[in-house]
Amino acid sequence: MTIPALNPTQRARDLEAVTEETFDILVIGGGVTGAGAALDAATRGLSVAIVEAQDWASGTSSRSSRLIHGGLRYLYNLDFALVAEALAERGRLLTKLAPHLVKAQPFLWPLKQRVIERAYSAVGVGLYDVLAVAGAGGRKTVPIQKHLSKQGAKERFTDVRDDALIGAIEFYDARVDDSRMVINLVRSAVRHGARALSRAQVVGFVQDAGGRVGGATVKDLESGEEFTIKARAVINATGVWTETTQAYAKTTKGLKVLASKGIHIVVPRERINARSGMFLRTEKSVLFIIPWRHYWVIGTTDTAWHEQLKHPVPTAADIDYLLDHANAVLSANLTRDDVIGTYAGLRPLLQPVGHDEAKSAKVSREHTTLEAAPGLVVIAGGKYTTYRVMAADAVDVALGKVRAKELPSITKDVPLLGADGFDAFARRAASLGAEYALTSEQVEDLLDRYGSELPALFALIDEDPSLGQRLEACPWYLRAEVAFACLYEGALHLEDILIQRIRLNSTTPDRGASAVDEVAQIAAPLLGWDDERTASEKANYTARAAAELAAQEQPNDAAASQARIEATDVTPSSL
Repeated sequence: MTIPALNPTQRARDLEAVTEETFDILVIGGGVTGAGAALDAATRGLSVAIVEAQDWASGTSSRSSRLIHGGLRYLYNLDFALVAEALAERGRLLTKLAPHLVKAQPFLWPLKQRVIERAYSAVGVGLYDVLAVAGAGGRKTVPIQKHLSKQGAKERFTDVRDDALIGAIEFYDARVDDSRMVINLVRSAVRHGARALSRAQVVGFVQDAGGRVGGATVKDLESGEEFTIKARAVINATGVWTETTQAYAKTTKGLKVLASKGIHIVVPRERINARSGMFLRTEKSVLFIIPWRHYWVIGTTDTAWHEQLKHPVPTAADIDYLLDHANAVLSANLTRDDVIGTYAGLRPLLQPVGHDEAKSAKVSREHTTLEAAPGLVVIAGGKYTTYRVMAADAVDVALGKVRAKELPSITKDVPLLGADGFDAFARRAASLGAEYALTSEQVEDLLDRYGSELPALFALIDEDPSLGQRLEACPWYLRAEVAFACLYEGALHLEDILIQRIRLNSTTPDRGASAVDEVAQIAAPLLGWDDERTASEKANYTARAAAELAAQEQPNDAAASQARIEATDVTPSSL
């Protein structure tokens, strides 16, 4: 089975190609918006290059709440258009674009008052359902709300405190493997002709005498060499690095963003007895308790961040905040000992002049796209769920009104890799799983990660049966998944595998450190590492894991940030 590959061979080929061509669009930033823009442009028939300074999805796009949602809380701000747009996108992702990666997920909204709260909450959730059906052309893509008594709520969420509710409303949103979504977007763009380079940092723009941007100077962080990529238009989709990147251009226009930190904790699945997730409003933000097969994700916070942008980290106070608010409704009484993982991300929120940072949760998630200089388009804001709309807007602005009308976006009808024929393939999965001695639970896990690309994973096992074994450090994953990450998903370093692909960094107590020997043994021959390089990769990741664990014990952002940057980056950059 031939499928689009991101790997060292592809990277070397694209590295040579980008110095020889002049592209219609150069996208800077390999998060969900940048990856979406690359796919959008490529499917319009444009020539496209995309560069990312770190690994694909290594910034905000791998540190989200792992939800695809309409933003129920935005209805309280009367952001009807934003919610409607997000719900329409949720429907597309669930049914056509990425049904393998995006799954419907029920949540309980606990009620404390019998009449008034249930009534206005029912109206809000009812409007949410109406907007979702309207956005899907009259079809239901998830079940509509259901009103539950106290007993009914406890049947779905056994570990809820008796005094936490008198009943509940069950509503649906969706969950997503956020980093894998981005990687699939990049691979899908490559499938349609895009050139893609990770670990390639923009360090300047090419501008003519009139100030028009015609490309960028890029540093290959793997080799240290610099080169130029020429392009007729450049899209800056660098999130919290928006101001840093646009400052390379000689312009007085641009966007200003506020970096708002959101943290999450991870606890074992067996620690909370429930079949549904839970949604709570707090004094600062909202709190989701989100079920995954092997664990729960609990978050988030929303606080201004003033430290280095590359490695945001939770503090001890952040973790205690989430535990306290979760325990306000949980009879499970979670403690720090239950926390098996943490992660933090930075939301790039558009910052109005005179904005009060203490109220960052109230900044709208709506995005803004503008031409900061001739040929340079900047996009920031928005939310993960609406990445496709943001991407289309950025490409439209880059093309200009006339050409954008001639070449409209078609990504609402373009399934991502793994989505093609997913429903039909899923019906055959059980028989395929039996052939490889996999349990039904393992097959379902693999389908949720690879969709209809699963035969390519099985082909690796056919070539090397040892890859069919589970990882000793974490039986949630097969050894073949490490190989797939190296051969098809663009992993260049040990940390790329353990953070964005085999996600042990955020879901195991040692942040995946116990897996380094086994994972490196599989990755080394596939990525061409000698013994010295292998040892260096292992040492680097082990130091990173230790620094992250030290950071989360610190009392404040400054101390946590300092503890984290004690570990040297695997590819040093100026970010």
